Amino acid sequence: MADVARIWKGGCIIHAVFSDRIKKAYDRNPNLANLLIDPEFAKGIMEQQSAWRKVVSFSVNSGISMPGMSSSLACFDSYRRERLLDNLVQAQKDYF
Repeated sequence: MADVARIWKGGCIIHAVFSDRIKKAYDRNPNLANLLIDPEFAKGIMEQQSAWRKVVSFSVNSGISMPGMSSSLACFDSYRRERLLDNLVQAQKDYF
């Protein structure tokens, strides 16, 4: 995964900066299951989640569709909860 991040960064300064952070996370832990578990990424997300929620709330209240931001927030909330409907659905999929 670190090599993928290194390769993807070519051609764009934004990609390069973000990809370097991804590469460093996988250098720290090559078996990292999710970037949200990396201490640096977790800290950044936790520090910014209030603003993230405000942006999504404002867009919903204004009737502005932001599927990427709202879906990623829902994914983040699901990932960090031990017991949610998503866990039940996944358990049922695993069973069958």
